Amino acid sequence: MTIDARESPALAEPEQLELKIVARLYGEPLVKLPKDLYIPPDALEVFLEAFEGPLDVLLYLIRRQNFNILDIPMAEVTRQYLAYIEQIRNHNLELAAEYLLMAAMLIDIKSRMLLPVRKADSGEEVEDPRAELARRLIEYERIKLGAQQIDRLPQLGRDFVPARVWIDQAVRVRLPEVAAPDLKAAWADILRRARLVQHHRITREELSVREYMTVVLRKLQNRRFAEFEELFEIERGVPVVVVTFVALLELARESLIEITQAEAFAPIYVRLSYLPS
Repeated sequence: MTIDARESPALAEPEQLELKIVARLYGEPLVKLPKDLYIPPDALEVFLEAFEGPLDVLLYLIRRQNFNILDIPMAEVTRQYLAYIEQIRNHNLELAAEYLLMAAMLIDIKSRMLLPVRKADSGEEVEDPRAELARRLIEYERIKLGAQQIDRLPQLGRDFVPARVWIDQAVRVRLPEVAAPDLKAAWADILRRARLVQHHRITREELSVREYMTVVLRKLQNRRFAEFEELFEIERGVPVVVVTFVALLELARESLIEITQAEAFAPIYVRLSYLPS
């Protein structure tokens, strides 16, 4: 855990961090605990994850005062950083340990900047003591901004949940079976129409059911399906229509043809059973 230095009570100057609110009394914020009130140790101690480490504190101090990260005023930044370290040492020594290491680095950089600049033996310019710190700060800020952008992306379990839908890949479309009343109604309509267009001829004709079974199969050959009414030669009269109907029933009984209907009162279709769907 880290302490939110932006709400720290000990820094009151403009360039220092804001006051820390330790509690609220009747809605009013308190920046320090009442002296006449007994409170168990650490009972109202508040830790907020505002700063994630020494680099985060330094970056806050620099960006808050619009300092150039490539030309850091080490004296001012070091003074403010040490004031912050003094606060957190009073609360958590273990937490202050990693910050003390950074404080030592800042003091070292500040002291090196006070020394006279000596040129290197090779004649090259001596590197600025702040260069390594600036590089680490820039890299840390880049990673921090990247993490914030990633956190704003929708996350599974936080912003949305997966939708699970079961789809049966083996589903086959099955057309409704033709009921006996539908077949009877279709047959009655064909018979009625056959009587309307029939001719009165006195002939004697022997009709073969097997022959008309062959005729129906030929009509269905090379066709995906045919309407029920197309298979009847109504103009040849009722006997031919009757034999054709018996031939259709015989073919259906022998599973050579399929008679289907999409829905109730829809047209009836006939197709060969061995043709692919």
